[in-house]
Amino acid sequence: MDQTRDVYITEVALRDGSHAISHQFTVDQVVSIAKGLDEANVPYIEVSHGDGLGGSSLQYGLSLTNELELIEAAASVVKQAKIAVLLLPGIGTMPELKEAARLGAKMARIATHVTEADVSRQHIALAKELGLETVGFLMMSHMAPPEKLVEQAKLMESYGADTVYVVDSAGALLPHEVKERIRALRDNLGIHVGFHAHNNLSLAMANTLAAIEEGATRIDGSVRCLGAGAGNTQTEVAVAVLDKLNIRTGIDVFKMMDVAEELVAPILEKPQEITRDGLVLGYAGVYSSFILHAQRAARMFDIDSRTILIEVGKRNAVGGQEDMIMDVAAELSRKKAGSGV
Repeated sequence: MDQTRDVYITEVALRDGSHAISHQFTVDQVVSIAKGLDEANVPYIEVSHGDGLGGSSLQYGLSLTNELELIEAAASVVKQAKIAVLLLPGIGTMPELKEAARLGAKMARIATHVTEADVSRQHIALAKELGLETVGFLMMSHMAPPEKLVEQAKLMESYGADTVYVVDSAGALLPHEVKERIRALRDNLGIHVGFHAHNNLSLAMANTLAAIEEGATRIDGSVRCLGAGAGNTQTEVAVAVLDKLNIRTGIDVFKMMDVAEELVAPILEKPQEITRDGLVLGYAGVYSSFILHAQRAARMFDIDSRTILIEVGKRNAVGGQEDMIMDVAAELSRKKAGSGV
């Protein structure tokens, strides 16, 4: 392990950012961005469909390019960075994880809902058998208190995870809530603790710093904020801020700025910012990847997308339940018609 880094950043734009561009990454885009990130000395680069291996589907969104082709392309151009992949049990399969490892992936991030860590046992075990650095990813962590988070994280640790992440999938956590969760994991685990933020309440950077203050040593960021919802902690900004705090990431600040400005900005259809829908995601505690699905349903049923997202939040929808959005929209449309509004 590189002893010159205090915090290890995983760049997630080539996975989480897939949501923001409707999973339309090309091989050329992934190659140029991965090469630039590698030259900036980013240690980990995650490449997958937004919903992980096997995510390309009508329900989650079809990829323009097969994710395994993107993983192989990224792995072929990096010299020091490790390519990471995300897998949600029930969406991704173990054969797909084996194939990703064969094509050059060096890290597997196994993601479950915050109360369902038990479904990760086989996938974490397989990742370890394949020689991959293995991360447990507890999504929607705002939906469980710290003691429940500890219980679930301990399961992932017992299965062989090298790191467990508090994942703020909705961008709903406040800094003191992040501190409570990271502190609880830090006090009860013997492995690394990580944090993945979304910026829906404009708190991604504050929450990331709060996590680091409590002992998190693994942090996620998305260059140019290219991620679901309002994006993640903006990597080039995080690198600059941590440099000012004398927290070593090993990443070249200027090169990260160049990747953001010259390689990522041109592929964005519009700037990543906190829109009203993005804000509602954090406010209502809704999974960040739901935003495009809700906007699509809103157009189809002529309903305010915020109304859909609020209702989905009330029903405690979690990642993988994108099909609920259309059902909720249809139900709200019927009520609207029945009321004569």
